[in-house]
Amino acid sequence: MFPPRILALLFLFAILVAAVGCGGGGTSVGAQNSAQPATQQKAPSITFAAQPATVSSGTSTVLSWNASNATSVSISGVGAVAASGSQSVTPTSTTNYTLTATGPGGTSKSSTVVTVNGSGTTSGQNAAPTVTFSVQPGNVAAGASAVLSWTTSNASSVSIAGVGVFAANGSTSVTPTASTTYTATVQGAGGSVEASASVTVALAATTAEFGHVFLVMEENHSYSSVIGSSSLPYLNSLAKGYGLATEYFGNTHPSIGNYFELTTGQIITNNDAFSGTVSVDNVVRHLISAGKTWKSYAENLPSVGYKGGDVYPYAKHHNPFAYLTDVVNSTNQVRNLVPFTEFASDLANHVLPQYSYIVPNMLDDAHDGTLSQADNWLKSHIAPLIASSTFQQNGLLVIVFDESLDSDTQHGGGHVAAVVVSPMAKRGYRSTTLYQHQSVCRLLLQGLGLSSFPGSCGGAGQMAEFF
Repeated sequence: MFPPRILALLFLFAILVAAVGCGGGGTSVGAQNSAQPATQQKAPSITFAAQPATVSSGTSTVLSWNASNATSVSISGVGAVAASGSQSVTPTSTTNYTLTATGPGGTSKSSTVVTVNGSGTTSGQNAAPTVTFSVQPGNVAAGASAVLSWTTSNASSVSIAGVGVFAANGSTSVTPTASTTYTATVQGAGGSVEASASVTVALAATTAEFGHVFLVMEENHSYSSVIGSSSLPYLNSLAKGYGLATEYFGNTHPSIGNYFELTTGQIITNNDAFSGTVSVDNVVRHLISAGKTWKSYAENLPSVGYKGGDVYPYAKHHNPFAYLTDVVNSTNQVRNLVPFTEFASDLANHVLPQYSYIVPNMLDDAHDGTLSQADNWLKSHIAPLIASSTFQQNGLLVIVFDESLDSDTQHGGGHVAAVVVSPMAKRGYRSTTLYQHQSVCRLLLQGLGLSSFPGSCGGAGQMAEFF
């Protein structure tokens, strides 16, 4: 047995231990009750874009992205990718790319659409229609026609405002009275699309502008051998400084039919040896009816009023006025067939007629002579005309080649040069309108105020765009 004193100490120690143990237990429970729940994980956040967002068919765009709080990332049509990065893609049609990011906090998605022009729509939808729409020629004279043409894909019909409804592919002729923009609306299962094409109409002059008009003929050379040629510096200076018809064509081969087209609006014959007379409607008949004066100045014509055949280097088939019954059967009019030597004196004496036809001989018109020889002739004889007060007041001069090489049969007589000179002409003007000799026939008469014209000259494209 422990002595009473020892027992008392043991009893006090037990009480102390119990008190400390209870206090420690209370503190432990209190700490446990105040603890917060476990922190929740954040869902992935995404930035996703395509640059550019619109591309042409067959070209690429770059997808760029950044995904945070993600352990795996994938892009539809591409596959698994890193959490951030970029990648080039070349969609064949308009495509909706979707990026999926997954992490401890869940899954997030973001989409971007790449539009492909010239393709269909997104997968599973009908492809949008496409169209190519054009007009040819883009410039026409008043009263002339142009052709609208179109080709489409994914289309069922084409509607052209003011013209009509047509099949998905085709063409149609139009004759606009003024410059017009045509709009084609293409319909298909995938929607509709529009395209436009414009045609410029050169409107006719409505009043007489010129006191004197002059037509100078050159021979048998193509447009490409004339325009830009170093052999023709003077003619090319006129072409650059005034008006040039870049789409001008002769009407036939050989020469004579082109000369008749300029004076009767008809080819009449393709026989350069033709020796008959021509009684059809012609420019002389219209000039006389309108009270206008005229002359044909032919180099090396044997005499005033000469109606006979060739006397080289004079060629009758280059002088159509010598065939017209209105001339050869009239004692007054036949005297307007004069040698070119009279031209300089008429110019100097201010007695030029209102309508002058000028034809160099076979050596000076580039038929048998060189281009350089023809150019020197023009500089010697036409430069003084252009510089004269008569011309500078209100003159109009057209220099034109009758036909191209025999091998060039475009529009009948091939591609040739035609130069329009006047103090009232647009400087440095280049026309792309299709013209032929009947248009010059009309221009010269209309420029003198006439409103009636022989043959095809009446319906010819008008050349007012040069002024």
